[in-house]
Amino acid sequence: MSAEKKRVLIVANELSPYIEFTDFAHILNKLAVKTFDSGLEVRVIMPRFGLINERRHRLHEVVRLSGINVIIDKDDYPLIIKVASLPNARLQVYFMDNDDYFKRKHVFRDDNDVFFEDNAERMIFFCKSALETVKKFGWPPHVIHCHGWMTSLIPAYLKTAYKKEPVFGYSKVVYTAQDNQFTEQLHPSFVKKALVSADIKEKDLDIFKDGTNLALTLGGSKYADVVVHGSETLDSAIADEVKPSRYKKVVKYEESWKEDVSSLLDLYKSLTES
Repeated sequence: MSAEKKRVLIVANELSPYIEFTDFAHILNKLAVKTFDSGLEVRVIMPRFGLINERRHRLHEVVRLSGINVIIDKDDYPLIIKVASLPNARLQVYFMDNDDYFKRKHVFRDDNDVFFEDNAERMIFFCKSALETVKKFGWPPHVIHCHGWMTSLIPAYLKTAYKKEPVFGYSKVVYTAQDNQFTEQLHPSFVKKALVSADIKEKDLDIFKDGTNLALTLGGSKYADVVVHGSETLDSAIADEVKPSRYKKVVKYEESWKEDVSSLLDLYKSLTES
C-alpha cells in the first residue's frame, strides 16, 4: 500500500466559492487545493443546495454514476450526482442532488426563517448518498474529513452500517467540531429514520437523539478518529466534551488556517502513513 497514491475525501456542508456559511468554507478550499498540490488525491462531496448557481459554476450531471436510490424510512429518493472542477485547481467537487431535498432556493430555513421540518431527512440523505457515491467510485479513501453538522452521521455510519465495506477498510475519519449553527431540534423521529441498515442499532445513535446541533457535534466527534476544533472559541458545552483527555487526537483551531493550512495538511499526511 505504501507505493500507491494516498486519497483524501472531504465531505462538507460548505465550500468556497459555491456556498459559504463560516470562515471554514475558505479554509476547506485552501486545504483541498494544497492537499492536491502536495501529491495526494483529493475529492470533495457536498450538497447541491438550490442557491448554488449551476451555470456559473459549470456543474453537470455524472450520468455514469446515476441509478442510485437512497432509502429513507422505506421511501426511495433518486440521487442525482453532479460535478464541477474547483476554480484554479484540477480537482473535482461532487454535488449530491435530489429535487425533494435540495431544489429549494433556501438552505436550512424558509422565507419566514423557519427551520425546515425535513432537515433531518436531508442530512440522512446526504450522508448516505456521500458514502454510496464513494462505493460507486470504487475509490478507497485513506482519510475522510467530515465538516459541518450535515455530515455528522458519517463517522457513526462508517463505524457501524458501513464497517464491512472494503472501500472504507482503512479510512481514518476526521470531524470538524464547530460552534452551533442552529438552535432548533431535529424532528423526534430523526434517530429511527437514521437507521440505514441492519448493522446500525438505535443505541449506536443514542448520543444524537436530542437532535440539537450540540448532539450532532458530539455524535460526529464520538465516532471520529480525530476531532478538529473548527472555531477559535468553541462553545463551552462542546469544548468541555471534545478535549484531548477523551479523544486520541484533538487538533485545536489555528488562526493561521485562514492563510496557510499546512498543519491540517500535515494531519492528513500523518493519518495516511499510520
